[in-house]
Amino acid sequence: MSGVLTPVLTAHWDQPDSFTLEGYRREGGYRALEKALRMPQDDIVGALKGSGLRGRGGAGFPTGMKWGFIPQGDGKPHYLVVNADESEPGTCKDIPLMLATPHMLIEGAIITCFAIKADKAFIYVRGEVLQVVRRVQHAVAEAYEAGYLGRDILGSGYDLDIIVHSGAGAYICGEETALLDSLEGYRGQPRLKPPFPAVEGLYSCPTVINNVESIASVPSIVSDGADWFAGMGTEKSKGFGIFSLSGHVTTPGQYEAPLGITLRELLDLSGGVRAGHRLKFWTPGGSSTPILTDEHLDAPLDFEGMTAAGSLLGTRALQIFDETTCVVRATLRWTEFYEHESCGKCTPCREGTFWMVRVLDRLEHGQGSEEDLEKLLDICDNILGRAFCALGDGAVSPVQSSIKYFRDEYLQHQKEGGCPFDPAAATLFGKAAR
Repeated sequence: MSGVLTPVLTAHWDQPDSFTLEGYRREGGYRALEKALRMPQDDIVGALKGSGLRGRGGAGFPTGMKWGFIPQGDGKPHYLVVNADESEPGTCKDIPLMLATPHMLIEGAIITCFAIKADKAFIYVRGEVLQVVRRVQHAVAEAYEAGYLGRDILGSGYDLDIIVHSGAGAYICGEETALLDSLEGYRGQPRLKPPFPAVEGLYSCPTVINNVESIASVPSIVSDGADWFAGMGTEKSKGFGIFSLSGHVTTPGQYEAPLGITLRELLDLSGGVRAGHRLKFWTPGGSSTPILTDEHLDAPLDFEGMTAAGSLLGTRALQIFDETTCVVRATLRWTEFYEHESCGKCTPCREGTFWMVRVLDRLEHGQGSEEDLEKLLDICDNILGRAFCALGDGAVSPVQSSIKYFRDEYLQHQKEGGCPFDPAAATLFGKAAR
């Protein structure tokens, strides 16, 4: 594994016209599509399997395998749904990708649809990011005008339509089946699985649902080959990905690197923790992944490495917190988010997040006791693995891990009758610590 950055998806973000069709084609855009349309469709699926690309939206499921689940010869329409509802706290990779190079996503979507024999695709974009919605809509219109979408694409006889759909801003719609319900016009709530979307998804037809970054990675794999992609990363976590550094870091931003790079390496590349401060805790994949501390600086940022460290790779949203941050306050704010975004369909998540907020608020203001920590862990046990979807599991991650690593800080709040941190120094989350 190399610690050197590997700009592929982000290679041309600095070009002022990278979002236009002309700018994208100048850098080789749509050549992969021309190649794919001359390939047997099964060979494209095989190339994705051989590349080892795993879903970049957080779950890490093998992309080629997911495509292979789509039944062929079933007489039903097949659909591709691109999950662009990026809303995990700390995650900001899909939005800049769609702003800078929307045609990369569109080219990947066309190749994907051709491979799975779909004639319609939907890009489900988070509605609050109106500039992204407009940018993608404009790119789709350019692709239609250039003959990359519509009837008889590039004279191949293949037809495809892409629809850009604007969501209404619900975190739960990042869950793939809730997204499908929303896309069909219903309230976004997760569905019972099985049946899985590959068999019975959008409009009860076979559907592939992939993250923006996953689909945007397809053109380079088709163009440069499965072995090229698999030659980066680690043995089981192949390829590269966008790592989003935010918080108390000198140079926050997007760093595209091979999977398996460490936080220590990324901090070296980004100038380290802000001057005069030290790392206290961090999230490897957004707030729904268990927090880690400075003892995990050299843990490989890949699927297996993060699991071994007691966390998850998730969306590679690395939120960096220095010693001025109150971990109790941070955990409370995250949990307030999950309480607000819970769809309410299942009791463990609906009731559990509500009560975790109440207990955490009491602890943060120095009114709790050590017994409250055990109560929190008991609530977590009643949510974890018992909620209808992964939102519940994500909600317990910061609570359990913060108590694991910072139990003494929780107890310090009780001893001092409130938050011991200097409100003037607690700059994250928009509120003073007390």
